[in-house]
Amino acid sequence: MFRQSLLKLLCLSFGLFMPAISVAADIDGSSLNLVWGIPFVGILLSIALCPLLVPTIWHHHFGKITALWSVLFLIPFTISFGMGTSISVIAHAMLAEYLPFIILLLSLFTVSGGILVKGNLHGSPKLNTALLAIGTILASLMGTTGAAMLLIRPLIRANDNRKHRVHVIIFFIFLVANIGGGLTPLGDPPLFIGFLKGVDFFWTAKHMLLPVFICAIILLTMFYFIDSYYYKREDEIEEHDPTPDSKLRLYGTFNFVLLLGVICSVLLSGFWKSGISFTVLGVPLTLQDISRDILLLVITALSMIFTAKQVRSVNQFNWEPILEVGKLFAGIFITIAPVLAILRAGQAGHLAGLVALVSDPQGSPVNSMYFWLAGMLSGFLDNAPTYLVFFNLAAGDAATLMGPLQQTLLAISMGSVFMGALTYIGNAPNFMVKSIATQSGIAMPSFFGYMKWSIGILIPLFLLLTVIFFVF
Repeated sequence: MFRQSLLKLLCLSFGLFMPAISVAADIDGSSLNLVWGIPFVGILLSIALCPLLVPTIWHHHFGKITALWSVLFLIPFTISFGMGTSISVIAHAMLAEYLPFIILLLSLFTVSGGILVKGNLHGSPKLNTALLAIGTILASLMGTTGAAMLLIRPLIRANDNRKHRVHVIIFFIFLVANIGGGLTPLGDPPLFIGFLKGVDFFWTAKHMLLPVFICAIILLTMFYFIDSYYYKREDEIEEHDPTPDSKLRLYGTFNFVLLLGVICSVLLSGFWKSGISFTVLGVPLTLQDISRDILLLVITALSMIFTAKQVRSVNQFNWEPILEVGKLFAGIFITIAPVLAILRAGQAGHLAGLVALVSDPQGSPVNSMYFWLAGMLSGFLDNAPTYLVFFNLAAGDAATLMGPLQQTLLAISMGSVFMGALTYIGNAPNFMVKSIATQSGIAMPSFFGYMKWSIGILIPLFLLLTVIFFVF
């Protein structure tokens, strides 16, 4: 089963560009019309509307629907710009962005899924708040994906005798799948991108500590009162508890060693500068990045080989969440290319009005706008490439951004990490958590239903952060 699922995931990636034999230069965003963003918007609307309007069709064919939008972009794009440019776009999206992204997610998903917290605790407001706090801390140590996959099932089991559980999962997405990953480059993909671009590991920990702390304290306090409100309702507790309370036991502890291996593999690609690179389909790949991805795949295989099948069985581990993310984000990474190219074109592109908002008439950065634009786009585009666009737009040089423009780098970092929680697609773990919760029988809100929660709770919080960090 593992081999078949992994093969499907890799074929999804490699199959898109294997027929190519040559590539062309990167897209010139200044020459692109906004109409090229329609397929990307189509994928977003499909994710948002299809589960509401045609849930059965979407559940069985979301991969095909995503592939259709990708084809609807690639065919006219190839006709307009030529096969070489089209192959270049696919190769860059898959090799430079998608594969490292999905391999890291796959390793964290597999390793954390091999750690079983057996037993059950009583899902009281105090316990739920404590689990969210622990997950928030772990997110920066083992990545938002690792922390989310480790704790989501124990959290669901602890609350499986309660009628109101949606708010628990939503705050879990806010804190563990997003904001908690803001302290280190290991925590969230945008910060990892910055680390690879030269941002010091400890710069992130130092400057992001206060924003993460403020968000965590406010959200945990808010969650405690909301959870207490539901918990005190007379009809809240079901008569039958599917998983009665029992002492916790930890299994699959070998995976903690593998988790350390994942962390070391990621750090290796940042600290080791081999000076050796290979060009594949026009995309330069460094030896350290190739080594990282190979090590992560080896770690994934070791976790599957040495973790007892009973552990994954009790953990209800299956490949559906990672396959769903893999298929959806393959289409997103391809169709997002022209949107990011237009943004990169700056004042010369068709989003010049948007780009102009981040600078004042003297050309100095407007940090509050960097925070909100990087953030809002991260909620609907993937937050890692969005971070990279604004990183390059601000200066593109890590030393400058850590020095005189450090508030700008802080704004970009905060926006891309925190506002990834605004939608299900802002950060990959969001969708994985939703998928696992849905499989567990929790009626998760739709795309727009989730946004009612995120806008109502997070936007006021982000306005407060704007005042604290970018006004005074």
